[in-house]
Amino acid sequence: MRSEGSIEGAIEEYAVLPSGLAEQVAALEAQAWPGSSPGHDPALAPRAVLLLDADGRVAASLALLHKPVRLADGRTYRAAGLSGVVTRADVRGRGYGGRLVAAVRARLAADPGVDLALFSCDRELVPFYEAAGFEVLPGTVLVGGTPADPLATDAPGLDKTVLGAFPTGAADDEGRADRVRAAFTGIRVPLYPGTIDRLW
Repeated sequence: MRSEGSIEGAIEEYAVLPSGLAEQVAALEAQAWPGSSPGHDPALAPRAVLLLDADGRVAASLALLHKPVRLADGRTYRAAGLSGVVTRADVRGRGYGGRLVAAVRARLAADPGVDLALFSCDRELVPFYEAAGFEVLPGTVLVGGTPADPLATDAPGLDKTVLGAFPTGAADDEGRADRVRAAFTGIRVPLYPGTIDRLW
């Protein structure tokens, strides 16, 4: 668990949520996405990242997922994705969600084990994620599910936009972010997270 202070609370990261916090996150997710199943595929190394308010209650939460992504050029990249981003209804509009997403983006940028952050969102949420430092990847499509039963972000009925962020890497690897950005722009990305998390 890592923690950092803020004016209105703290951001904390967990591999396993304590039961009280897990119940709060499950309730937030059930409110936002009725009928969805809680939790993520353990193969995606899920980590819960929470913004706790001054009373220690979950104000906003998200899951950070990880997996290697192999592109058609044969290169494998270490990708992280955001999933289940949600803010408690009674504190929406106060900046909790934006602060949480921006903090996660900053952590990913400093993580030497991550080549890029990559995820999709509903089109109307793009400005929210751009304000936190993510960028739209024009023409990029994530293909999730499984190879036998794929789910793509450009499937009929889905109105998804793919966003990314690209850590710069070591000082001796100038241009790394630009190379990774170019590799993931305008392509179909074989994400294939599986049957539990069909897309992240």
